Amino acid sequence: MSETKSTNYFKQMWDQFKEKHPALVEFLMFFLISNGVTVLQMILMPLIKFIFGFTALVDTPFQTFAAGHNLDGSIYYVFNYAAGAISDGGGGGLAYFLAVEITLFIAQVINFFLQRNVTFKSDSSVAKAAMWYFIAWVIISIGASALQGLYKVPIYDFMMNTLGTVSGTAVADVITMLINSAVSFWVFFPIMKLIFKSK
Repeated sequence: MSETKSTNYFKQMWDQFKEKHPALVEFLMFFLISNGVTVLQMILMPLIKFIFGFTALVDTPFQTFAAGHNLDGSIYYVFNYAAGAISDGGGGGLAYFLAVEITLFIAQVINFFLQRNVTFKSDSSVAKAAMWYFIAWVIISIGASALQGLYKVPIYDFMMNTLGTVSGTAVADVITMLINSAVSFWVFFPIMKLIFKSK
């Protein structure tokens, strides 16, 4: 079978599969694009965090939205980035917060256009969809940050104690970004189905 015939054969099979299982294909495309964006996040976040690590932002605390107390009696913050490098027992400060949010913002802009044009093939208003997507992103970011307060410190402590400060911090960066991405993935899919409608 020639390369052209082989390509046409697989294209024809894919088209038939799409016709029979449109919802499954939509989910598969969403899954593939989301994973691609997650890989981008895993590269970007440690890089931006590393760059900000040379600034005074590391020693600038960013602890806001107090929401009750931890088990040890300390205040539980939705955004809890205490001053100081994580490797020194701090929370990464404003540097860590900005690294996470800048990474998420870049990833979500790319994700928005790819999901809209490739996965859902939406022809609805870009401005209206972008507005709802942004609102959803802000709400999900607040929820994901609140959740991060439960797992961030234990993961970093465990990894740094197991692999050492440098390697442990790098691995913990990836794990926390994966958890964050997984939360976004399962929440965003139904939201995108509502936002990216065809006329």
